[in-house]
Amino acid sequence: MTELGPVGWPPAPIRTERLVLRGSEARDRTAFLELFASPEVGTYVGGPRPRAELERTVPEVPGRRAGLFVIDLDGTMIGMITFDRRDATRAGHLRPEAGDVELGYLFLPHVWGRGYAAEACAAALGWFAVALPGEPVVLCTQTANDRSMRLAAKLGFAEVERFEEYGAEQWLGVWSSATP
Repeated sequence: MTELGPVGWPPAPIRTERLVLRGSEARDRTAFLELFASPEVGTYVGGPRPRAELERTVPEVPGRRAGLFVIDLDGTMIGMITFDRRDATRAGHLRPEAGDVELGYLFLPHVWGRGYAAEACAAALGWFAVALPGEPVVLCTQTANDRSMRLAAKLGFAEVERFEEYGAEQWLGVWSSATP
């Protein structure tokens, strides 16, 4: 049993036309450090973290947990996708009791604009629809994040609400495999 329910983790790798979604491995540590230390990646997620702090705190095999997929391109990690239960103390929910499953993703800047996020997120949502049929997924992003807003639309997320959090307007959308 995981935070996502009765889903074994990690699942078998998911292969798309160009990518592999898989569990984390020790060889991914450098890419995790780059993701979390990147000013570009951190723009809409609270800013970059200091590299020295990351070197000390990131485990040998980072991201080894239920709900986290490493995005692999030709044997190298280029990003990650997460499915996590949305914290009840945060604004933005489908259900009053919260606990909605939230899709998150981060990609290294050098691969932005090539369609990898759409390809990987679509594959992850396809897996999710089979693993937890009918369970909706939410996505939250700053409205100022044009790339994420376009990706949400492309993936079929429908707006639920907008609210203020972290000093910026946030957009919350929902996706469901039960909705055509």
